[in-house]
Amino acid sequence: MLLSPEFSLDTYNVSLRTGFLPDAPPLRAMDDPYYWPWEELVRDLPSRIQGKTIRSAVEQLPVLSTSNLQGEPQWRRAYLLLAYLTHAYVWGGDKPKDVLPPAIARPFLEVSSHLELPPCATYAALNLWNYAIPDPNTDLTDPESLSVTASLTGTKDEEWFLMLSVAIEAKGAQVIPLMFEAIHAVSVDDNLRVSNLLHRFSECLQELRQLLERMYEKCRPPVFFHQIRPLLAGSKNMAKAGLPHGLFYDVGGGHGQWHQYSGGSNAQSSLIQTFDIFLGVEHSATGELKPSESGAKNGFMQEMRNYMPGPHRRFLEMLARISYIRPYAMSHNVESEVRGAYNTAVMSLGRFRDTHIQIVTRYIIMAAKIAPPKDVPVQVNLASATTDQVKDSKEVVTRGLQGTGGTDLIPFLKQTRDATKAAASYAE
Repeated sequence: MLLSPEFSLDTYNVSLRTGFLPDAPPLRAMDDPYYWPWEELVRDLPSRIQGKTIRSAVEQLPVLSTSNLQGEPQWRRAYLLLAYLTHAYVWGGDKPKDVLPPAIARPFLEVSSHLELPPCATYAALNLWNYAIPDPNTDLTDPESLSVTASLTGTKDEEWFLMLSVAIEAKGAQVIPLMFEAIHAVSVDDNLRVSNLLHRFSECLQELRQLLERMYEKCRPPVFFHQIRPLLAGSKNMAKAGLPHGLFYDVGGGHGQWHQYSGGSNAQSSLIQTFDIFLGVEHSATGELKPSESGAKNGFMQEMRNYMPGPHRRFLEMLARISYIRPYAMSHNVESEVRGAYNTAVMSLGRFRDTHIQIVTRYIIMAAKIAPPKDVPVQVNLASATTDQVKDSKEVVTRGLQGTGGTDLIPFLKQTRDATKAAASYAE
């Protein structure tokens, strides 16, 4: 692997050991008692939401200053706490609230600005910075060994849903050195080395797909759909769910601003976008493939980079500048080992996305027709909006159903999958 003294992954908060996860486990709780009001309320979120007391509790919170935050782990913990409080406040009632009170809005805007993230529950808050391990030697790739530090529902289903993604992130860390080795091999025209590394890349994707398939083990579709998913929804494209104007961030004194943000989405995983960039796969707003050589990027996938921590976003930009795997593979004969290894890698990523579509179909499309658990109140949210659309249909409805990120869910995922597979070329 070529990593010069001038080049350090630390600049991008990326680790060869843990990938996009923190190099050390995130804080389980704030040490400073000043921030304990946030901690105490987040610890009680499941019971507060179920008992419909979350909003009154949030409205009684003091407006805390961010000036006491020291070090990135504390800023990340503050971001996580405020993200959970925001979504609990907005979606934790009979109808969504469209005004976020100053006790949350003011510090959340400041913390988000520091971390270069939007003030909502991003993948970073829900996954990257929300896991705990029993001891330092714990295998991060084993979801059974991981636990959440914050939860909206208190269910094992939510914990498994989130920690499985953490395990995938940890497992995916092994791909990062492979990519840099392959990029170096391209630079010295070592086609045999490139081929071998691409085959290893494909094997890693297969392992990630096997991990993803474990979602069914401990996350039940009705629980995910009716309890977990509604609380993860954002404020963008959520008119049918009860937020026609988005969310007003009230900073006090009659000041504030309306914002519309996507909710937590796996599209915000820098790891997944890393695979696309490395292989030269690009996605347009319509899902049509654009030639990687053009450098043109837009659409939802590009927008999701705004929901990644700033250093991770810059890592993707850097990778896009130095990775020429696809042009290199396409410069070889269609029957060459390099071209074959590249096509295999692309199709492996396509199969990973096939599995994702199958999971979304089971956990959203099919789950929308299943009655909610008896202890789940019926309320106006993303779940009820989706259920209303599919309940009278005998067909499998795929259009118009929105994800927590605000996309037209299944068509977007299929376009992304098809664009991935289209990057492979079996002809001159």
